This record gives sequence, structure tokens and C-alpha cells, in this order.
Amino acid sequence: MAELTPIPFAVLATRLFSELEQKKAAFDLPERFFYAGSGPRDLSLPLHGARAGTPFGPAAGPHTQMAQNIVLAWLVGGRFMELKTVQIKDELDIPRPCIDMQTVGFNVEWSQELRLAQSLEEYVKASMLIEMLQASGRAASCQDTVFDMSVGYDLAGISSPPVRDFLAGLMDASAVVERLRAQIPPGLARFRDLPYRSRISDTLTLSTFHGCPPGEIEAIARFLLREMGLNVVVKLNPTLLGRETLLDILQRRLGHTELEVPDAAFDNDPKWEDVTGMVERLGTLAAQLGRGFGVKFSNTLLVKNHKTFFPASESQMYMSGLPLHVLAMALVQRFRAAFGDRFPVSFSAGIDEDNFADAVALGLKPVTVCSDLLKMGGYGRAIKYLTALEARMDAVGARSIDDYIVRAYGHGAAALEGLGLSPQRAQACRSALAANTDLASAAGADYSRWVSAALLLNTNTYVERLLQDPRYSRAGHPAPPKKIGSQLALFDCTIACNKCLPVCPNDANFAYAIPPGSYPVERLVPAGGGWRSEPAGELVFARRRQLGNFADACNECGNCDVFCPEDGGPYRAKARFFGSAAAWKETPERDGFAFALDGDILTMHGRFDGQEVLMETSRGSKLRYAGKGFDIRLDLADPIGTVEGQADGPVDLRRLRVMDLVRSAVTDPRANNFISTGLLLAAAP
Repeated sequence: MAELTPIPFAVLATRLFSELEQKKAAFDLPERFFYAGSGPRDLSLPLHGARAGTPFGPAAGPHTQMAQNIVLAWLVGGRFMELKTVQIKDELDIPRPCIDMQTVGFNVEWSQELRLAQSLEEYVKASMLIEMLQASGRAASCQDTVFDMSVGYDLAGISSPPVRDFLAGLMDASAVVERLRAQIPPGLARFRDLPYRSRISDTLTLSTFHGCPPGEIEAIARFLLREMGLNVVVKLNPTLLGRETLLDILQRRLGHTELEVPDAAFDNDPKWEDVTGMVERLGTLAAQLGRGFGVKFSNTLLVKNHKTFFPASESQMYMSGLPLHVLAMALVQRFRAAFGDRFPVSFSAGIDEDNFADAVALGLKPVTVCSDLLKMGGYGRAIKYLTALEARMDAVGARSIDDYIVRAYGHGAAALEGLGLSPQRAQACRSALAANTDLASAAGADYSRWVSAALLLNTNTYVERLLQDPRYSRAGHPAPPKKIGSQLALFDCTIACNKCLPVCPNDANFAYAIPPGSYPVERLVPAGGGWRSEPAGELVFARRRQLGNFADACNECGNCDVFCPEDGGPYRAKARFFGSAAAWKETPERDGFAFALDGDILTMHGRFDGQEVLMETSRGSKLRYAGKGFDIRLDLADPIGTVEGQADGPVDLRRLRVMDLVRSAVTDPRANNFISTGLLLAAAP
């Protein structure tokens, strides 16, 4: 099974800044997709005593597990990082593949794939890298970033010493910060003395099992509020709509008759009356403790697995994407009908460039994204969320999020009704609306109530429109990615589309360059104490750009396979590179390569169809090539004239030629990948 391995901090930092300098990109994301700031607009908003520079961020999931994920999300404008959910059981056997984003989103993944200590360090690494980016002058103007922890799944696990230590470690990460500070390489010494934040997070979104009893959820939230001293958001399930309403929306209105929700999802999940009482009690407790409390809509929806993409062992899967957006918004409307704007509501369900600005207009904060960032373009899709929001704000003359909420749907005047304002104050507000002047100054102390009234009206309007919008129906979904019927090969894609690079949230897939052409291959045959050469065909590279997979950052989720036009899956079919020889040796069932540097001797380990070989190169020496039954040295420019060593039979040099070409391409310091950067640091004095 694939096992994620965190990238060393020095490698991450070195690659990040060298790639920015040399390629105007970060972890393969071009600089043109970076968020440059909001100009005269203020996109920031308050969140539980902190402030986020934008209302956007990645939801807990594939985009918040490793440091490079979080850095990429920050570069595209994310200022609220909902970290991937962790739990006491941190050694899990996760089915592969586990993500299918063809049209509707489905997954079968299970919380974090790193150990608790690794997750803690990844989040601290990400925070420090973001501060390094800010100090470098490459930061956008909205710099306030909120890190939000996410834990699950029951009270016994969350209150256990390992999870307590994890939570405490993010509330005071000073020891980890200092350990990582010492790992900053000499080339980045200018960042060693930065005053890195040690309180990475003091907010938490609680995620529980589908079917977790309401009493258990409340007990966990109380523990987190009272004993851990955290601000708490409770993530709630779409089944709160009830069986009849949920199925009416999903199957009748949206047309997803193929999706079947198990009876147990309704029978075991908390009911609406359970949640309303729980929210009242937890809100009261949080206020007494001086903490923040809110809710999040929504968790994924549990459905029966009717597809063939996931392993046959998985009888159920979790739905996300556009259908979930409609269900979750219906829940927002119901929640606000019960509680008004008393409790902040965060949102993550089917967000994309077309509905992000609408979600912000409803006063949802933050608005986080997962499924859409797993589609073609990956992180690069996010820039359109914020530019769409800016365009909507400009269209109504808003310069802040609160002003935008009042103006967005034209309910500003209606929202004044029922606030009990004096005639003079009400008229000042109407005049400010009409003249497009400062609303906060006009409303004075009543401004926040005006905003609250407007967002409630906006919510009703949006949900009514949403239920009529054909793009959320099954018929309105785009067609799934097309396959062309060919099989992926180790080299030379039939279509040079590069779709597999951005859809990987971990930057595991990468490109490298091999000069196209035909390379003759020979076979060296021992003969009478010497050698003779026999032609053995040729090695042909039709394309300069080749694709590889960095095994340490690949969890074999399968998302690149979904969008690849060819069959076979890039993560399986393309050249796989391990971050260490030890990792390569520990997985004999997986073909691939690994490098080890000892002085000036570079060893490249290779495995082809389960057969292991190695190649050693060093300055001024012949190349060594060894495998089962042979160990020879030669100069590839003149194999038969330079070969020496022993072999039990003929030695085919095809694999050696492959390894030599791949080595030259992948280890070139200008390549700016995890392999070349790691070797560059290993070679440094």
C-alpha cells in the first residue's frame, strides 16, 4: 500500500524558493495563478477572535494534509486552512483508489494518512513556509491566516493523551518551530531569525462518524471548549434535513435517482431536535467560557457504492460536489430560520467559481473548498473564486464583506425593516445605499444588526433560486472526462495534456525532460575471457516532456487516473521515484527508482517488472551497472571498448540506457523537483 512520507523541511523550503526564482512557479503551480491581493477591497473577516484575510480556504481533506498542500492553498488566496481531520487511530489501511471526481464527487478515504506527530509537524512546516513567503515580499496584501484544527471521531479517542498532545502541540508549537528553524539550509539563512508564530491554532472543527450519537457529539464539544480551551465548530450531517426532504431534493428535484442513501444514515444520525438543543447548550457554554462556537454545513453524504471505480470491498462511499451544495444550503436556511444569525456558520459543499461569491453574500464564514480543487486545473481553479467575488463587490459598490452582504441581492432596504431604527437613522441608511456611500458610518452602532438581517434575506433568496437552477441537476452536470482507449506507457504519453499534474493535491506527479530521439541498445555477451557486442534494438523517446511520480507524496488516491485520457493511471504506469533507497527497498512489489549520494558516488536503484538493478556514477570513473548475475563497469559512450567485470550471461543495456537518461533529467539541479532538490542539499558541504 502507498504510504505518504513527509518531505523534509529543508527540501520543501529550498525547492519552493528556487522554483519561484527560476521558474516563476511553486510546487509546479505557475505564478499566474497566485492571488495578488484585493486592491482597495477588504476581503477579511473575523473568525472566533482572529481574522482571516479572505473568506476562502481549503476544506479538511486532500488539500490540507501535507505542508506543500497548505502552501499552495495559501498562494491561491486561501486564508483559512481547515487542517485534515486526525484521530487516535493513525495507522489505517485505506482502500485504493479512494477519490473519484468525474462529475459528482465521491470518496472512501478515512481521516489522516500520517501519524499524529507527522501531521503536527506538517502543519507547523506549512505555517513557517507561509511566513517565509511573506517575509520574502511575495505575499499578497491579505496576510492574516487562520489555521483550524480538525479532529474525530469519538470522545475516547479525542480525549486520549496522544490527541491531547497533538492539540496542545498546535496551541504551543515553539519546540517544533525551533527544531525546524535549525533545519533551514544556508541558502535560506535570511529566514532563520524570523519570529515564527508558535500558536498555530486555537480553533477546531469537530468531525464525527456518520451515526455518532448527539450526546457523544455534545460531550466532545464540551471537552474541547472547557478542558482544551479551544473555539469549536461542530460539523453537521446533511441527514438533518430528514429522509423525506433530503430524498425529495436529491432524487426528485436534482434527478439523482442512482444515489441511494442507506436507511442507517437516517436512523443513526442525530435528528433536528437533537441538534437544536445541543447548539443552544454549547452556545451558552462557549459564551460563559469566553470561547467561540459555531456550526459547519456540511459533512459528506453517505450513499451506497454503485460504481466500479472503488475496490469491491467498499459497499458505501461519501458524496460531495454540486448535489451536496444544494442539500447543505437547505440546511443553512433551516438553521437560520431557527437561530437567526446568532451562531457563525462555516460552509463547505460543492463550492466552485460560480457559487463562491453567493456563499459569501450569505455571510457564511469561511467558505472552504475540496472537490472542485480536485478537478482539472487543481489549485489554479481557486483564483477565479476570489476574482469573481471582487467583480461582484465592484458591481454593487461594496468595499468590505459586510457591505457586500447588505448590497449583494438588493435586500439592503428591506433588511432595515423590523430593526427598530429611528426615522433619521433609517433614512441615513437608505441614502447611503442609494448614493453608494459608506454603510457602516450611516448605520453606526446598528450596522451589525443590519448586516445580520440582510444575510438572512439573502439566504432565503439564494436557496429558492438554487432549487430551480438546472446546473445542479444530474442532467446539468458536465460529461465525465473522456478516455481515448489507449494504454499509458512508462514513457511518451499519446496525448501531451499534463492533466495529471495539477489534479494531484500533493504535487506527486511531475514533468522532466529527455531529449527526443532514437538511442541504439546493445547486448554485451561474455566470450572467451572477453566480450562481444550484439545489437538489441533501439530506445525511442518521441516526446521531450516525460512524466514521473514521486512516491513519497503519492497516496494512490486515483484522482490523476480519473482525468487522464489514457487508461492505466499515471500514478501506476509512469516512472515512480522514491525519496530514499530505504523506502524503495521496503516496497519490493512496486517498480521504480531511488537515489543515494555518498561523496561523489551517485547510486541509482532501479526495479523493472520486479527485477532489481543499480547504476553508480562518479566523476572520472566508469559507470557501474549491476544486477542479478552481473556486475560490470563501462563507459556508455563506448560500451564494448570499455566494459569490464563479470556476468553469468548476456547483459542487455536497455535498462541501463533508460536509467542513465532518466538520471540526467531528474537529478538536474534546474529540474526543481523533490529528487533534484534533495540531492542538491545532500551534496552541499
